[in-house]
Amino acid sequence: MSELVVRRTGPLALVQDRGRPGLGRLGVGTGGAADRPSYELAGRLVGNEGGAAGLELLLGGTALEAVGEVVLAVTGAPACVTVDGRAAPLCAPLRVTSGSRVEIGTPVAGLRTYVAVRGGLRTRTVLGSRSVAPSGGLGLHPLAEGDRLPVGRSDAPVGEPGGSPVGPPLGPVDLPATIGPRDDWLTEDSLAVLGDAVWQVGAEADRVGVRLTGPPLSRARAEELASEGIVRGAVQVPPSGQPLIFLADHPTTGGYPVVAVVDDAATDRLAQLRPGEQVRFVLRRASWLG
Repeated sequence: MSELVVRRTGPLALVQDRGRPGLGRLGVGTGGAADRPSYELAGRLVGNEGGAAGLELLLGGTALEAVGEVVLAVTGAPACVTVDGRAAPLCAPLRVTSGSRVEIGTPVAGLRTYVAVRGGLRTRTVLGSRSVAPSGGLGLHPLAEGDRLPVGRSDAPVGEPGGSPVGPPLGPVDLPATIGPRDDWLTEDSLAVLGDAVWQVGAEADRVGVRLTGPPLSRARAEELASEGIVRGAVQVPPSGQPLIFLADHPTTGGYPVVAVVDDAATDRLAQLRPGEQVRFVLRRASWLG
């Protein structure tokens, strides 16, 4: 069986797949890749069936050595990729011979770069997934130098080069969102501010969620709210008045009011935004409310 040996990592390198859906009743969130389209593209390029485990690299900085021949693809946040010191393309299958070293640099835009390998990584499964959730302690530990990652066997044909890496935002990124269910916990003026303001991605951003900075939002109610279910994209307003948008590793419950929910697809783009980059909510009422 082929392997990838970790020779160097950046700030955070994780094994990820599609996560653990359907376990919220047990207090286990779905997790999985933070930028799902980039993860899925990488898998298609190497011919994997959906759900095969790959790597999610925060700010790159990773070096991998192949043991046996492997086929890789790198997508997501665009970084310089080299194989034995020679430049290699993004969004294309790369055949790497045994003993070769693949290096992924720091991306020039975005946060998370994805590496798929044909056959998928065969690390241990926990609750039906190989995904790592650092905040919950599920799955393999964050990768470290010397880790050996088994690669599955596959004769599947690789895909054609294609798709685009994540580009830098050209202005505030629009986040379509549905108002509620607890929008009545904000004053009418603050709800208007939520939709009118341009918000900055704050320094407090990880796989759990992204805290935004901007004009503080005022509550209309002072009492405490009992814990309620949380979904990916939920916009929670804590006492600081600075909204928090939950991402892949969100908790299954929370006690601060959720005043809106960002469309699921928009959370993938949000997961690639760097601190200081800007977003803008595009708010709407739920259609069933008229």
